Amino acid sequence: MSPRGTMFRETMLGRVRLADDAADRPVRLDLLARADSVMLPHRTTRARLTGRIRIAGRADDAAAEGELEISPVARRRIRYRLGFDLEGRRLLLDGWKSVSPRRPLSSMTVLPYTLYEDGARVGEGTLRFPLATGLLPFLAGFRFPRAAEPAADRYLTPRWNGTPGRTEVWYTTLTDPATGSGVWLHHELVAPRDGAPAYAHGWIAVFPKEGPVEHARFGPVPWAGREVSPGGRTDTGGSTDRTGTPTGRADGFVAGDVGVAPGRMTGSAGPFTWALTEEFQGPPLHTFPRWSWRRPWLPATHLLPATRARYSGTVRHGTRELRLTDAPGASARIFGHGNARRWAWLHADLGGGDVLEVVAAVSMRRGLDRLPPLVFLRLYRNGRTWPRRAERTAVGWAGIGRFRADIGLPRWRVEGRAGLRRIRVTVTQPPEGTLALDYTDPDGSAAVCRNSERADAEVRVERWWGRWRPEAEWRLSGTAHAEVGGR
Repeated sequence: MSPRGTMFRETMLGRVRLADDAADRPVRLDLLARADSVMLPHRTTRARLTGRIRIAGRADDAAAEGELEISPVARRRIRYRLGFDLEGRRLLLDGWKSVSPRRPLSSMTVLPYTLYEDGARVGEGTLRFPLATGLLPFLAGFRFPRAAEPAADRYLTPRWNGTPGRTEVWYTTLTDPATGSGVWLHHELVAPRDGAPAYAHGWIAVFPKEGPVEHARFGPVPWAGREVSPGGRTDTGGSTDRTGTPTGRADGFVAGDVGVAPGRMTGSAGPFTWALTEEFQGPPLHTFPRWSWRRPWLPATHLLPATRARYSGTVRHGTRELRLTDAPGASARIFGHGNARRWAWLHADLGGGDVLEVVAAVSMRRGLDRLPPLVFLRLYRNGRTWPRRAERTAVGWAGIGRFRADIGLPRWRVEGRAGLRRIRVTVTQPPEGTLALDYTDPDGSAAVCRNSERADAEVRVERWWGRWRPEAEWRLSGTAHAEVGGR
């Protein structure tokens, strides 16, 4: 599940003495606080404040904004900092409730504060939370909304934190609607397990409708991108957000003249040169559980920054040029310890905004390597993702009802049931349109993938209505993107 935030409203009443006033004036604050995490009393939670501040006869600003620090245990305070306008001047309200176990009621409801203008004190006062009239609405108004996904571009930022034995991948697959050609761009960062310097490498491959597959590699070259320290900070001083995505420079992938940046991919390899623009369409699609991207406890994790994308630009190889205009495809990200023992992958653009993503794999970890392939299947259809939880297809319910995969070439299959629906997927990778390439994992072991960007796929979804009845069916001929790999 995605992380949740906290939202609540609060009203406080009190008085203020301004430096240019001879008497106190009544004050009222109506605030809305929004935090990006669930508020817990033993932690320090920071929230954004918006709302209205009224000072009788002097100010009525409905666009006041600031920040709230909620730390009743760690720092024993709840601090408010709120900027607002008063007769054309910009003032800052700064104050905090000093939480004390000896005075729990008053310390949590009384807010002494000071007003500042350009750092100079211009007033002071006290606000109180009205327990008799405000407590029930305050408690009833608490909400814990699901946090919004970060922008798709943010998923391009490197996840590697300098730890040996990691690999990270940025890859893109697409189909040219004019010629039927498929294109595969693979960008990879490898941090060897033995502590050797990290390096970057990759390749480009073109799968024409007729004729042999052509490809070229680039690298390896020393990794020149940004990295995130184990403390969660980039070398540019940026930090990570609630999803674990660094908020510093989104450099993406860098290897010599090859680069992946928000909205653009460029580079050269052998006789190939390319310059493509990328327009993300649709929400992110987490093939693995969402938490696995924030907390990399699994052997690997996989996601699409957007369910679909459109590509324009040129891919030149030798004397030939492939001109792309709104070519459908997608980019994906992988972060983990290396390749699986065996795996199969499918990306199928089903049309009308619908997408099917499948990863079936046997882990290299001891114990997990004895299990049949774990299937992660995500069908994005009509604006919703099925099954609702990514782990459902891999582990079922207490091991019962897992999806099954039969991995082989030139044909492989996946099938399973979740709720009242079941799905059957058959993928065919034509031998003449399949490219075999070797990988080297961080531990130095080798793996081979067999990829086709002109694969066929049959997808059938059925629903239980007293018996299984067809609900949807798709047949892709030469437009599915698929891969089978192994040791």
